[in-house]
Amino acid sequence: MASALILIDIQMGFNDPSWGARNNPQAEANAGRLLAEWRKWAAPVCHIRHISTEFASPLVSEGTIFKSEVTPLDAEPIFEKHVNSAFIGTELEDHLTHSSVGDLVICGLTTPHCVSTTTRMAANLGFNVRLAHDACAAFASNASTTWAPELAELDPQTIHNTAISHLHGEFCTAMTTDAILAEGP
Repeated sequence: MASALILIDIQMGFNDPSWGARNNPQAEANAGRLLAEWRKWAAPVCHIRHISTEFASPLVSEGTIFKSEVTPLDAEPIFEKHVNSAFIGTELEDHLTHSSVGDLVICGLTTPHCVSTTTRMAANLGFNVRLAHDACAAFASNASTTWAPELAELDPQTIHNTAISHLHGEFCTAMTTDAILAEGP
């Protein structure tokens, strides 16, 4: 069985300027490339949508719409979540298990939050994970200056790189989109 492609929270709400500076403007395009190939190979695809429980969040209403690069097809399952992990409060694990999927390719938004949490949990649940690090992105730190003033201005690339380095080798194999496409599902 092929690896399932898990596309995490690639939604219009992440275009909101309130998120601040962001790294990797090619993340959505790379995720779209992965999705196009997974569809060509007729390999399993799962879309994850974050619906915030906070009224003022950019991830409510129109902010929950998937970006055009990764718009789901009717037959592709969508799992809606309200927390960082795509496995909590959803049927994702059951869906993958009942589909005999043991290997995952994960990408999406944002690297240190929902991508990281889902990747860690996937590995803890026994899935073999390849993480398309260049199909993910992070935003600048919004750390509180009251507890760690030196962390308040971490740039998005540093945040992204740190998150990937914490995941690689322990919870996943971090790879480029091109390397994943060369291996196939």
